[in-house]
Amino acid sequence: MDIKLTQFSHGGGCGCKIAPAVLTELLADTPLRTMPKELIVGTETSDDAAVYKLNEEQAIVATTDFFTPIVDDPYDFGRIAATNAISDIYAMGGRPIMALAVVGMPLDKLPLEVIRKILAGGESVCAEAGIPIAGGHSIDVLEPIYGLVALGLVHPQRVKRNSGARDGDLLVLGKPLGVGILSAALKKGLLTSDGYATMIRHTTKLNTPGARLAELDGVHALTDVTGFGLAGHLLEICRGSQLSASLRFADLPLIPEAVGFVKEGISTGASTRNWTGYGAEVALPAGAPDWQQKLLTDPQTSGGLLVACAPEAAAVVLAELHGAGFAEAREIGRLEVGAPRVNVT
Repeated sequence: MDIKLTQFSHGGGCGCKIAPAVLTELLADTPLRTMPKELIVGTETSDDAAVYKLNEEQAIVATTDFFTPIVDDPYDFGRIAATNAISDIYAMGGRPIMALAVVGMPLDKLPLEVIRKILAGGESVCAEAGIPIAGGHSIDVLEPIYGLVALGLVHPQRVKRNSGARDGDLLVLGKPLGVGILSAALKKGLLTSDGYATMIRHTTKLNTPGARLAELDGVHALTDVTGFGLAGHLLEICRGSQLSASLRFADLPLIPEAVGFVKEGISTGASTRNWTGYGAEVALPAGAPDWQQKLLTDPQTSGGLLVACAPEAAAVVLAELHGAGFAEAREIGRLEVGAPRVNVT
């Protein structure tokens, strides 16, 4: 039986996240309650995970991430979803310790063997990260959903928030952009086997350097680029740190196949929703082609680390990323005093 998982998805991977503008409206009236002093990171600055201090040497990092299929192959879907979820631990500077599975499957439509392959894909990534899947929860739903609750540990003084950036920091991006565009091409039946291999290579590569980068004094802020695109997640750093960002488009690492597709007009609906949500805070050069905007807002499933670091630390950050196999990692811009926004040159 030939099952195409993406036929069940209204929007795959991180492209199915609630749009930034809608999410802001949903959370606007959330009551502010007294938080325990041990809660180092909560919801206040849209960080990648919550962090709770256990003692002077340890804090627990907790996050959850799950989504609908971005690819048809069940094993690859499981791998991508697990990699994406664990990434938030690394983005806080932590090291993962265990995970819980979040599973929702249309049992009347998917054979059990397909579901087993999804779970096996997730387990393989957890094994690579050196952690067990220690439990979880499953339900019968209309669309396939898979992901993880991921837990990790970090030293309380090494937590890297997206609000810690400083004036003069340089920006380093760990993975190239364009995964969302490749997924759109896949759904249209246009993605080549080489393009698919590129997509899987990037989306299943764990952001393990995050834990090491957190130990560097010159690294001030960390996040990972996912569903809101590079511009959206950089804006979260700008808002949290009360700084303005300057991006050099020519220096952005881009997936060549994705550039070709987006120039032909292929992109995701999430890219348009992202721009609607925060486009007023992003300044593109006069006359910039529409495809550049699409790449800046392209939802990245299991995207790269975005690092804000002191200029003298940039070479070490790049060396760490390159040494861990992130060959496309580049320095892409800087932060400076100014109203929170992203200026693209």
